[in-house]
Amino acid sequence: MPTLKAVPLRVQLILVAAGYVAVLAIAAVLVFVRHMQYVNHPEEVAAASGMYAGGDLILEIFIGCMLLVVTFFLVLVIRNSEAFYNRYSLILLGLSLTAPLCLAVLSIPAVGQGTVNQGTMLLGWICLDRLFASPLVVVGLVFSRLLARFDRAKRLTLYALLVEVLTLVFMTALFLFSARAHRG
Repeated sequence: MPTLKAVPLRVQLILVAAGYVAVLAIAAVLVFVRHMQYVNHPEEVAAASGMYAGGDLILEIFIGCMLLVVTFFLVLVIRNSEAFYNRYSLILLGLSLTAPLCLAVLSIPAVGQGTVNQGTMLLGWICLDRLFASPLVVVGLVFSRLLARFDRAKRLTLYALLVEVLTLVFMTALFLFSARAHRG
């Protein structure tokens, strides 16, 4: 019976990179098609803006899930390499630090209100999208933490998970506090 040879790590990493490229290409096409819907049918957008906003959120979740699938394969590929997993964990920590940064940026009135004349509307949307993606990031961090095999990688992914979850908790508290302040 012939023996199967393992696929080299380099080939596996190339396949994962190709997966990321494919997901980003698909995402770019989907976002472009969505943008063209806005451009070609402005009267529908005005009449059903809530439905369009819901569709945008579903599209964001779909793209995030595609990225999670490829990231899962990346984690499976690098989980036996301490150097690769430590670098990956550092990247996760950096990614998680963008959540409190985005929350802080959105707390600035000029950015949070999206005033067009100050040119901060795009920054506000980027920060808001990052915070909407936070639950998907938490899912990815949990999987990364569970599959980590090395102490430093476990510690870094735990820190990243704590930053992300605490930001979600703080964001929820801010929302509830501001809702109570506007009501009373």
